[in-house]
Amino acid sequence: MKWHHVQENWAAFSDAILERWPAADEVELEAVDGDQRAFITYIAGLSAQSTAEAREEILDWLRGELPADVVMDPHHDNHSIQLSAKYVGEGEDESDDDARFGDDG
Repeated sequence: MKWHHVQENWAAFSDAILERWPAADEVELEAVDGDQRAFITYIAGLSAQSTAEAREEILDWLRGELPADVVMDPHHDNHSIQLSAKYVGEGEDESDDDARFGDDG
């Protein structure tokens, strides 16, 4: 995953961050609010390591998959639906129930 996924869906990443760094504080994470530099500094302080080591640890974490909480997040879903609009036929709304168009199983 890329940092912009984290930044755009910061609240949805809270559980994944707390799972990876259990000593992190939810209130302090809210204050970070997706700011990458602030997060690196926070993780460095939390784990008593240099910012370079914290950055590397975060990059390692970013190499993982998007957490299900983020994939299922309404903001992420709505964004994906809007991007799919170019594939929706004329007269059809990308948010409509497809059943009336006869293309549901």
